[in-house]
Amino acid sequence: MTFTEPLSEISQERHDNAVLAHSGGADSAPAIDDSEIHSGVGVLDKTVKILDALESGPSTLGQLVAATGLARPTAHRLAIALERHRFVLRDAHGRFVLGSRFAELAAAAGEDRLLTAAGPILQTLLDRTGESAQIFRRQGDQRVCIASVERSSGLRDSIPVGAMLSMEAGSAAQILLAWEDSERLHRGLRHAKFTASKLAAVRKRGWAESSNEREAGVSSISAPIRNASGSVIAAISISGPTDRMGTSPGRHYAPLVMAAGKYLSDAIVKAAPLAGNL
Repeated sequence: MTFTEPLSEISQERHDNAVLAHSGGADSAPAIDDSEIHSGVGVLDKTVKILDALESGPSTLGQLVAATGLARPTAHRLAIALERHRFVLRDAHGRFVLGSRFAELAAAAGEDRLLTAAGPILQTLLDRTGESAQIFRRQGDQRVCIASVERSSGLRDSIPVGAMLSMEAGSAAQILLAWEDSERLHRGLRHAKFTASKLAAVRKRGWAESSNEREAGVSSISAPIRNASGSVIAAISISGPTDRMGTSPGRHYAPLVMAAGKYLSDAIVKAAPLAGNL
């Protein structure tokens, strides 16, 4: 990956600026602010300008041009590129807004605090339920297991740390999708084995269950783990053979899994002020 702009793009941008300045149109680039930070990497500085502008709220392309001082074709090209990487999304009115990728990176940044508290809680779940326990975090269109403990013997659902699983099936996938914004939720439901009404029930009761959904003969139950702002950043689960857990595992295990999720959520909230003072 290179951070230098191709000469053709630089020439095109100079041409765009000249045309806009000559036209005096509404989207003409305003004067450059000498107080701006210049890293020496032009395309990166321009990209940060767009993100800074969107920090204040949704913006049309014209508003981005006015706020950043970029030529309209440049602002459009960079905004579209950011959209492809999910750093920028479009709202219902077609305006540019900050995207979900930032939340995913924030979750990854806070993963150490979560993992510090996770080990004893997962072991407690295993001890009390007799089933394997895991924590999942969403990563793009999949979910990754970031912590796991397993039964030492007998039939078990073995999911090692680092395993990538589908977001289309399983109770953890339901948890990680249920509280997403409407656009991403409906997109995630296109090929899912669960329905919108099932996710509505998940949001109402605060936990999810599955049986023979991700894999034949496997049942699971999951609950959310939230950060200080209340956003769902991970799912805590137990899983095992359906013959042992039953087809409705929530009846027996929901209180334990929800309590574990709340404990970890509280631990993250308590750690957040300390992390902010580092």
